Amino acid sequence: MNANFLDIGLSYAIDTPIFTLGPKGTSSEFASVHFCNWMKKYYSNSDHEINLKQTYEEARDNLTGQNGLLIVANAYSRINDFYMDPRLSLLATFVLDTPPYGLAVANNHLLKEKFNIASHPAPIPLIEELLPQHLEVEQVIQMPSTSAAAKAVASGDVDMALTTEIAARINKLTFISKCRPIHMLWSVFGTVKNYN
Repeated sequence: MNANFLDIGLSYAIDTPIFTLGPKGTSSEFASVHFCNWMKKYYSNSDHEINLKQTYEEARDNLTGQNGLLIVANAYSRINDFYMDPRLSLLATFVLDTPPYGLAVANNHLLKEKFNIASHPAPIPLIEELLPQHLEVEQVIQMPSTSAAAKAVASGDVDMALTTEIAARINKLTFISKCRPIHMLWSVFGTVKNYN
């Protein structure tokens, strides 16, 4: 996978924790791991612990009290809140494809024509593209992450999830659609008090 980085001030961010959207299996976690590997390559003494939170806002709130980084997908509908937050400073951006997304069901799920689909709000437009022709969406249930959507299917709360291959594997789901990645821009923020 190829990622293009714009490093605005990462030399100040060596050996700091990273906060991003969880739980395990999110595209944000995937991007954060990639970011950590990039940092180790270009800043040899760089080491980062990744902290997964239920929302990007919770991740930001955990960051602002300490020295650290916040990684947010630019597809997030409220990304502007982070750019406008006077406590944050943009330190880097990078382009990285997400893990492949697809529509997944529990292995023992009986197929029916109409489904409730759980998804994070950002990739909802993919549902129409990925949905097999013989199926129909009854309701889209918004979740805080695509990993949370996969968990909802595994627990039987919803019929299907738009989720990543990673989250589907963690939750033992089966894809019923083709899968594809999303070419994504990611923003890396630090706290103003530490980086200005």
